[in-house]
Amino acid sequence: MSRNATSSAPQPPASGLFSFSPILLACAIAPFILAGCQKQEAAAKKLPIMVRTKTVAMADYAPRTSLTGVIAARTLNNLSFRVGGRVAERLVDVGQHVDKDAVLARIDPQEQESDLRSAQADLDAAQAQLTQAAATFERQKTLLAQGFTTRRDYDAADQAQKVAQGSVDQAQSALSNARENLSFTELKAGAAGVITARQVEAGQVVQAAQTVFTVAEDGDRDAVFNVQETLVAKTAPSPSVTITLLADPQVKALGKVREVSPAVDPASGSVRVKVGIADTPEGMPLGATVIGSVNARPAKAVILPWQALTSIEGKPAVWIVDPSTKAVATALVNVLAFDSGVVVVDKGLEVGQSVVTAGGQLLSPGQAVEISGAGQ
Repeated sequence: MSRNATSSAPQPPASGLFSFSPILLACAIAPFILAGCQKQEAAAKKLPIMVRTKTVAMADYAPRTSLTGVIAARTLNNLSFRVGGRVAERLVDVGQHVDKDAVLARIDPQEQESDLRSAQADLDAAQAQLTQAAATFERQKTLLAQGFTTRRDYDAADQAQKVAQGSVDQAQSALSNARENLSFTELKAGAAGVITARQVEAGQVVQAAQTVFTVAEDGDRDAVFNVQETLVAKTAPSPSVTITLLADPQVKALGKVREVSPAVDPASGSVRVKVGIADTPEGMPLGATVIGSVNARPAKAVILPWQALTSIEGKPAVWIVDPSTKAVATALVNVLAFDSGVVVVDKGLEVGQSVVTAGGQLLSPGQAVEISGAGQ
């Protein structure tokens, strides 16, 4: 091999004062970058968050409850014949308006007419016997005065006259009953109203006192509601109820609670409440659907916008601002009710406290805030 041949082995890089490795350069810059980021985060933490607040004040809260009900008659009459027989004629139908003493149906009067003729015949016979007994008594009275008869015959004639008179009175009473029974073959309306139900047809045999028609009498109406038991307990006794026709909200009336059922319906778990409507408008017919609105008993509570509500471990809470440090903290509250756009709180807040109503989603405990606006 020649001594002048050059070696192909790699040579180490020349070292000098200004020669740096890229890795060493990155390691040298990293602490400064981290320090700058920490300073920026610390500065960001110190910046207050802009929020809106509301000063806590107690107010009378009376929630307005609206329920759907129907218009019903205050008085329902179940009409029936006083005598039995076969229905010969039915003159009205469901939904028809009838006047007082209008004939609704008739039963075959053949039996009652026969009883009437029999009673008339008995009366005629009793009157004939009375005429004969009266003549005998007058004759015995004259003879006794002349001394041509005995006192015993006179007393017997007097007694026979009285018995005959009693028979006439009895026959007259039977005739009166027969005439009344004949009149009972016609079923008449006791008061003006609307037929709401019927249970018989022409040709059907009915018994005495069997319900034939149901009539809703004219006059003041009731609005009937099925109300939850808790609402009944929270409502003031005999409140004023605003009744509005569902089909036409312009038709309104004012009613008073007239009757509250003492028992809860086991099927629906509700209480039936009847609201009397004096001077019921003509636009509220029977069966019309209405809306009843009533205010519950007022209670002292704090009314806040719904945006003020947050939660702690699933429990309702709000953010409270410390007036001295402007730092926020959470406070558990008890929600009385949720209403349109607001939340009603009855426990957990004190008068004068500042509650965050906007911007609470950005807060954390101890966070400093800047109040944009406050109000009651």
